[in-house]
Amino acid sequence: MSPTKVAISGFSSEVGKTTLLCELLRAFPGWEAIKMTRGHYRSCGKDPKACCVSHLLGDKPLIRSGRKETYTPGKDTGRYWDAGASNVHWVIVTDNQVEQGIKLALARVESPGVLIEGNSFLKFVDVDFTVMVAPVQGAKIKPSARRALQNSSALYLFENGANAATATARERFGLWLKGSADRDVIGALPVYIREDLPDLVTRIQTIHSAVAA
Repeated sequence: MSPTKVAISGFSSEVGKTTLLCELLRAFPGWEAIKMTRGHYRSCGKDPKACCVSHLLGDKPLIRSGRKETYTPGKDTGRYWDAGASNVHWVIVTDNQVEQGIKLALARVESPGVLIEGNSFLKFVDVDFTVMVAPVQGAKIKPSARRALQNSSALYLFENGANAATATARERFGLWLKGSADRDVIGALPVYIREDLPDLVTRIQTIHSAVAA
């Protein structure tokens, strides 16, 4: 039976994707998690030695699975384990290996559901639910996120600090949204904030039940 697939995407890096994914892992004990990392050689304009995964890139995608291969305290994959993931798969690919990499990782999933962090893989696999994470103050939307927005199921507003669970998060995001070129697409999505997390969990549970049936 195919697992329920939930994508956690984001406007850009460092917007709270991992934090939300870990919250959902706590709500869905026994689920697995996939981390997609796209590396570069010189195509990104950076010194390849400065890329944290450049030394791991090869002719084929690299998939690391299991606690021994993926647990590092403080790293995203380590946080997945700490949040209760039953298994973690780290997919390390070049831009041209994304499709093959995500399909190989999904083939390893044995749990009823899997949470997948990233944007780029959504071009190549169908998922059951996609949460787009955005900072409450808005932000520039990278191309892969803009593509993912077209098929997103919900928007989650993330903010660190004491104001993360207040209604003002919606108001602040709404002000930014008025000037966004993507306001029609984004504005059509249901919006969740930290205090709505139980409602988001319930929605995913409903979808999971339908998929399992």
